[in-house]
Amino acid sequence: MSGKIFKSLATVSGMTMMSRVLGFVRQILMAGIIGAGGNPVADAFWAAFRLPNMFRRLFAEGAFHAAFIPMFQGRKIKDGDAAAKLFAEEVLSGLVFILTLLTVLVELAAPAFVYLIASGFESEPEKFALTTFYTRIMFPYLMMMSLVGLLSGILNSFGRFAMAAGAPLALNICLIAAVLLYANADTEITGQAAAWGVFAGGVVQLALLIYGAARQGFLLKLRMPRLTPDVKRLFVLGAPGFISAGAVQINLIVGTNIASREPGAVSWLMNADQLYQLPLAVIGIALAAVLLPMLSLRVKQGDEAGALRAINRSLEISALLCFPAAAAFVVMGAPICDALFRGLASEALSLFGARQSAFTETDVLNTGAALAIFGWGLPAFVWHKIFSPAFFAREDTRTPMNYALIAIALNTILALALFPTFGFLSVVFATVVAAWVQVFLLGQKLYRQRRFQPGGRLTARLLRILLASFGLSVFLNAALDYTDIIADHLWDRSWLAIIGISSAGLVVYGILALALGAVRPSDYKTVTGGK
Repeated sequence: MSGKIFKSLATVSGMTMMSRVLGFVRQILMAGIIGAGGNPVADAFWAAFRLPNMFRRLFAEGAFHAAFIPMFQGRKIKDGDAAAKLFAEEVLSGLVFILTLLTVLVELAAPAFVYLIASGFESEPEKFALTTFYTRIMFPYLMMMSLVGLLSGILNSFGRFAMAAGAPLALNICLIAAVLLYANADTEITGQAAAWGVFAGGVVQLALLIYGAARQGFLLKLRMPRLTPDVKRLFVLGAPGFISAGAVQINLIVGTNIASREPGAVSWLMNADQLYQLPLAVIGIALAAVLLPMLSLRVKQGDEAGALRAINRSLEISALLCFPAAAAFVVMGAPICDALFRGLASEALSLFGARQSAFTETDVLNTGAALAIFGWGLPAFVWHKIFSPAFFAREDTRTPMNYALIAIALNTILALALFPTFGFLSVVFATVVAAWVQVFLLGQKLYRQRRFQPGGRLTARLLRILLASFGLSVFLNAALDYTDIIADHLWDRSWLAIIGISSAGLVVYGILALALGAVRPSDYKTVTGGK
């Protein structure tokens, strides 16, 4: 069991890691070129990007899969490939119809949608107009990502994870190319080029997934949209699933709106969000992509014991990987931001004859503070991706939705109440608290249903992983005092020193994890397959 999960996870995580590394490059270049708090273009672009990016994460990374995969697999097992393909074509037609109407509506009424995302921009007409312009360019990406979500769900159901996980590479490649082409232009032009890069990335991803599905014999035909019983059931299941799986993203949209009242806050939030998304994607989203089809199949086969083991092993694997990342963010939030968005960005831009990084010291401190708070929530963000599939595999999207609504309400109340005192950081704090509450509610519900039983091994391993992560925190905190000394031996590059300290921390964590028994190599036999 562990071996199968770990092998599939390695495939998805490997492709996701490549995408997120390119995402880092993209983020570093954009932060260096358009900056953050001091440039209205940065706030405008990231606010406009927030909505289509949310839909990308919801459709391609969870919410749509939550409803579609169990139904698709059920049809495939019961009635065969032809019936499953017909079901997928019916869903495709419905999605295209609905999303075309939505896209036309947004294009015509873009200012109203911008107000929903960032009402605080209303007091700055230039920023509001830029956000509206960028929104109109990028919003069709939403439709393309929704179709990518459908096609990736089909591929994941066949155990074909690589292409679906690797498709986001296209977005980052297109964005990097667009930004570099206009690196020395006026920042408004650079922002416009980046917006068109998003659009182009959507086109390329959709083309790749159509090709991948066709290779599996699932080149879907576009039919006249009909509200068949199965399509109706999908949307009935999908609406709650959209809310439940996307609670964190919805909370970020709410937070973006609240934070838009503070100049620069949208950019600081987005940059911090992109950093913690790396471990979240490589661990949580990759695990969810692997776990949902696996749980769904076991539930359909009546193997509840196998489903329970899959949950426990996923929690163990995720904790082993995400706890050290969380510790690094908490201890090194600002140094990480300084290393990436100022030091490394300046080095990268110099290769293209561009200006020095526009990311200021204020940007570093504020983005770093947000990243440190997000670090406390990283395990909750990841475990939400593990607990939710346990409900979705049984076609129960309503229970997670109810808990998601509680989390969204709590997030909104906390952020609004604390914003006058703590500014945009209250948004981050509220998102983290809401995520932990949602995970607790999901876990205790599964425990009462006897579909999640921690057991001696999981509890013991979690405690040992916590100890190893604490040891890592102590090491990193001490090592930061020697940043300048280390930099002296690295061509006076403090960003290289931070990367060196982080790399040394990984070694320290690995040694501690092995010494404490938090992990044993024999547990994860990815080649022979463990049980």
